[in-house]
Amino acid sequence: MTGQKRFNPVNRSGEEIRQEQLSGERALYRGRDLKIYDTVFYDGESPLKESRNIELYGCEFQWKYPIWYSENVYVKNCVWQEMGRSGVWYTNNMTVEDSLIGAPKNFRRCKNITVRNSSIPDAKETFWMCSGIELDHVTAKGDYFGMNSNNIMADHLELYGNYAFDGSKDVVVKNSRLVTKDCFWNCENVTVYDSYISGEYLAWNTKNLTLVDCTIESNQGLCYIDNLRMTRCKLINTRLAFEYAYDVDADIVSRIDGILNPGSGSIRAREIAELIIEPDNCDISMTDIYVKDSASGIEKSLKVSL
Repeated sequence: MTGQKRFNPVNRSGEEIRQEQLSGERALYRGRDLKIYDTVFYDGESPLKESRNIELYGCEFQWKYPIWYSENVYVKNCVWQEMGRSGVWYTNNMTVEDSLIGAPKNFRRCKNITVRNSSIPDAKETFWMCSGIELDHVTAKGDYFGMNSNNIMADHLELYGNYAFDGSKDVVVKNSRLVTKDCFWNCENVTVYDSYISGEYLAWNTKNLTLVDCTIESNQGLCYIDNLRMTRCKLINTRLAFEYAYDVDADIVSRIDGILNPGSGSIRAREIAELIIEPDNCDISMTDIYVKDSASGIEKSLKVSL
């Protein structure tokens, strides 16, 4: 019949594949126990769909949907070309090392995915609705990274792109740099250590956010949060912060350029350049605000007369 796609999959199992050029849809469909070396997958969709126990070394994906509905996949020194889009979906137990993932919309609805020492230069809409993500020395650029995922561990993540981790839960980030507007929106249980975060409107509508030894640059950031903990953090170029943030315990070792209508809790800083309280919108008695003299270390309560 005209208009139908045709494919002639070859079910291969228990073998080594070396330096082949594989084409056609589902070239290694339902492959089992394969070790694949220096092989190019070109002009065919879904070459490793429904595969199990696959190892790939020095391979290249040139076309769409290469690894879907697969289990137990190990990838090293491999490349996803630009058209290797939507590369890994519905796949569980996969490790990617020393690789270049040059295509967007990768890793959707996957479980237990580890990426190490790799770069994702087109990371838009990547790591959506996944569970069990480990990122170690990963560089990524793209909007909507990590949306609606859970159980995320990131160490030495370099991320550039807006709206990162929207709706995610149980996230731990260490030693990282995130340049991303609207980062950590609508999240639950996020802890960040020894990291730099730059971007407007940080962490709105989030529950249980902990920041330890972090540097934050954010216009109108840290607002609409329930249970915010900050330990030995710097706030640079940060204005209109803490609006309607409740149950705050913030230890800031720098100047805060501006605070607007905080909800409740305690905020300590070296200096507060501007404090905006709108009596109709804020009950300032719910928040203790202190400034600490850098020389003497003595804290002074900042009282506001309304």
